[in-house]
Amino acid sequence: MPDDIGHEITGDKNMPTIKEIAALAGVSRGTVDRVLNKRGGVHPDTKARILEIAKALDYRPNKAGIVLSAQRKNLKLGVVMFGTNNPFFDDVKAGLKQIESELSCYNCTIYIKATPSFREQDQIDAIDELVEKGIHALAIAPQNQEGVVKKVDELAAKGIPTITFNSDLPSSKRIAYVGSNYRKSGQTVAGLMKLFNQGSKLNIGIIGGAKSVLCHTERIEGFKDIASSQAAKNILNIVDVVWNNDDDVTCYQVVDEMLKAHPEINALYFTAGAISGGCRAVIEQGRNKGMLIITHDSVPSTVELVKKGIIQATVCQQPYIQGIKPLQMLFDYLTTGEVVEEINYTDIEIFIKENI
Repeated sequence: MPDDIGHEITGDKNMPTIKEIAALAGVSRGTVDRVLNKRGGVHPDTKARILEIAKALDYRPNKAGIVLSAQRKNLKLGVVMFGTNNPFFDDVKAGLKQIESELSCYNCTIYIKATPSFREQDQIDAIDELVEKGIHALAIAPQNQEGVVKKVDELAAKGIPTITFNSDLPSSKRIAYVGSNYRKSGQTVAGLMKLFNQGSKLNIGIIGGAKSVLCHTERIEGFKDIASSQAAKNILNIVDVVWNNDDDVTCYQVVDEMLKAHPEINALYFTAGAISGGCRAVIEQGRNKGMLIITHDSVPSTVELVKKGIIQATVCQQPYIQGIKPLQMLFDYLTTGEVVEEINYTDIEIFIKENI
């Protein structure tokens, strides 16, 4: 009998045991143990029946058994993020540091790779490096690119589960996503612009991050959902969309050029990072008076601009939780067989000068 079958010792007479699950499923305890501990070798129909019964009974492995099992497995979890200089990920890293500390007692090691650009190959190389280190699972803030999707699918075929965070790869074989509902976030910005402007027309310039990042592009689509609606079509007029690749120098240049080409613009929506560069262009042109600016996230430079009244509101997505939750979910998935929720949205938070 495998050692991990000790998980069933709960100390709670009301808690279901592996023996009870086996009796209800009409299989041996060993078969249930293989399913709950992901050892394989069980027919898919039988596996599905066991997991269904375990879920219905709210089966939870014994904490001490989990500790012993995890320590023996010496689990290795990998993390890949884009943007080595993107301050948004500072709070994500703080979350990663917290969960790393919590999981260290389980003999669990976390490897983190941050890629310097939005190049597809950078993420592929980072994943390959982590696989060489022997990771058992991956959390990734992914590029929405074919090569990355293929790599995640390859990991799934090898039995290495992936959870995406911050941005998703819904076409891949990732098991879950943790992050904002970015389309809803874009809709929220459009709603805020209507509230701030109280009915008069806005001519809007949109500054995206990277076309290869789904959360950047879908925020724009969410904004367009509201802007194109019957109630808003004469209020929210999108004049231009430009891209800054989350780089302050690039953002300054594209915003400077956009404002010079479109003097009618009186509102800006920054969907990603490098906001301070764009706002500098606004200020240098003397356009900050009467310019409605709404952004995402609460990095220090953005917070300062909100406090100064340059930015009217910023819509946030709980990056600290995005650092913690994917790894906690992967750890639970690997050690207890816990079925994870596929979509795990963080809260949409709105900050203005008075509450930031």
